[in-house]
Amino acid sequence: MGCFECCIKCLGGVPYASLVATILCFSGVALFCGCGHVALAGTVAILEQHFSTNASDHALLSEVIQLMQYVIYGIASFFFLYGIILLAEGFYTTSAVKELHGEFKTTACGRCISGMFVFLTYVLGVAWLGVFGFSAVPVFMFYNIWSTCEVIKSPQTNGTTGVEQICVDIRQYGIIPWNAFPGKICGSALENICNTNEFYMSYHLFIVACAGAGATVIALLIYMMATTYNYAVLKFKSREDCCTKF
Repeated sequence: MGCFECCIKCLGGVPYASLVATILCFSGVALFCGCGHVALAGTVAILEQHFSTNASDHALLSEVIQLMQYVIYGIASFFFLYGIILLAEGFYTTSAVKELHGEFKTTACGRCISGMFVFLTYVLGVAWLGVFGFSAVPVFMFYNIWSTCEVIKSPQTNGTTGVEQICVDIRQYGIIPWNAFPGKICGSALENICNTNEFYMSYHLFIVACAGAGATVIALLIYMMATTYNYAVLKFKSREDCCTKF
C-alpha cells in the first residue's frame, strides 16, 4: 500500500461532523465567554458613572455580574474538555480505529458511555438555548438606548427644546432598584453616554457574545446528530463487523 492510499484511508476515517462541531463549539464558546466578560465589566462602569451614582443601589447587581464572570471561566474550561472528549469519541467510533487496531468490537460499557454522551449533549443543547435567549436581553437593552440616541441626533429633533424630554430610564429593565439615583438620563446627557467608548464597546461585544452563543447552539445540534447516530449504530449493529463513519 502506497503513501497516497494510506492517507486516503486515514482521511476516510475522520469524523468530519464532530470535527466541524468541535471547531464551531470552541469558536462560539470563546466569543461568548471573552466578549461577555468584557461587556459585563463595561456595563457595570456605565451604570456606576451615569445611572446609579450610589454604590449601595447597584451592589447586588455588581455581585451578580462578578459571579457571572466566574461562571464564564467555568463554562470555558468545561466546554474545552467536553469538546475534546466528544471529538475523541467521534474518532474512536470511526472505521479508522478498526483498520489501525484490528477487529472492532463493541461492549456494554462502550454503548453505555456513548448513550451518556447523547443524554448529556441533549441537556447541554437545551441549556444553551436558554443561554442564547438570555444573552439577547442586554443586546435588546443596549439597542433601545442606542436607538433613542439616534432619535436625539436626528435632524428633526436636534437643537429643539423637546430633545431634553427624550429619556432612557434604566430602572424599567429591573437591573437597578426604582430608588436608584438618577436612574433616568435625558437629552444631551444621554447622547454623551452613547458617544463613550464603554457604551460602544459593550454594545458590540454583547452582540458578538450573543452570536457566539448561537454558534454554540448550532455546534451542540451537530453533536446531537453525531452522538445519536454513533449510539444507534453501536447499539443495533453491535454484533456485526461494522462501525460508524460520522
